[in-house]
Amino acid sequence: MVAGHLFRDLMRLIYFLLPRLAIAALTMLGVSLLVFVSLRLIPGGFADVLLGPFATAEARAMIAAKFGLDESIAVQFFKWLAALLQGDFGTSMVTRKPVIDEFLRRAPVTAEVSLLTFTFAIAIGFPLGVWSGVAEGSGSPRAALGRLVGALGASVPEFVLGSALIFIFSRWSLGLKVGGFVPLGEDLWGNLKTMILPTASLSVFGIALILRTTRDAVLRTMTEGHVLAAIGRGQAPLSIVWHHVLRNAAIPIITVAATYFGFLMGGAVIAEILFSIPGVGYYIFSSLEGRDYAVVQAGVLLAAFIFVAMNMLADLAYAGLDPRIGAKRTRT
Repeated sequence: MVAGHLFRDLMRLIYFLLPRLAIAALTMLGVSLLVFVSLRLIPGGFADVLLGPFATAEARAMIAAKFGLDESIAVQFFKWLAALLQGDFGTSMVTRKPVIDEFLRRAPVTAEVSLLTFTFAIAIGFPLGVWSGVAEGSGSPRAALGRLVGALGASVPEFVLGSALIFIFSRWSLGLKVGGFVPLGEDLWGNLKTMILPTASLSVFGIALILRTTRDAVLRTMTEGHVLAAIGRGQAPLSIVWHHVLRNAAIPIITVAATYFGFLMGGAVIAEILFSIPGVGYYIFSSLEGRDYAVVQAGVLLAAFIFVAMNMLADLAYAGLDPRIGAKRTRT
């Protein structure tokens, strides 16, 4: 009997995952084709950047032949795709080092920025969103504060806020550092002093995103029948929020949070560029300037993979929170 239940659960999980895996594979293929073709349509190829504007046609042809850039785009793409399927992300055309090694060296820095930003966004945005949603549902004027914070956070671009922070903390130190990245393993406090400003500039939008999503989900759930019944029975407000509201409001919150985390892990490019943080995003941006195709292709594909993977994990999470979703999608 137990074995039968386990088998049915396993089959339900397989049927739930199969269409998502197929969509993920098609998405990755589409992204790889798009980034590969787009890079080669940018004016000024690798040979032009490497040799400069006064290089001879023979020198450009020699560089193109050396790196296989003289072949058709279709041939180049399928060669790159075949190598990628074997786990070969290519070699940097500038440093001549394996791309995967360069990413692994910089990934801990981007992961630290992403985790700190995500932690701040959840720690501030989620409780503010719950508080704002409950207050708005009860008609309290305190809900205006949540709306104000959400609107301001979503309206200020990251590069504007980051530039303002750089100006303020460059003019008046205030105990924090602008630039001069310090690795976490060398000096914990020195690392945090260099990470606070980029984390702050990135997390404001995340706080607004989580706050507004949480507020809307809580407000919508507060009008459902089982919540109104609990209020009518005189159940304690905290108990209602914890047992009835948050579980049912969790699905959109998890989806948005997973998407936001995937975006951050793909490379917090603006913050890394503004604050000179040697992460994956900064590396991809500098490689794009140098037309280092192998690095940019692998970087964009890696960012897309993280984004797709986080969305799949969100699907699994809210299917676990609400088994009706998984059952419904399995039948369809």
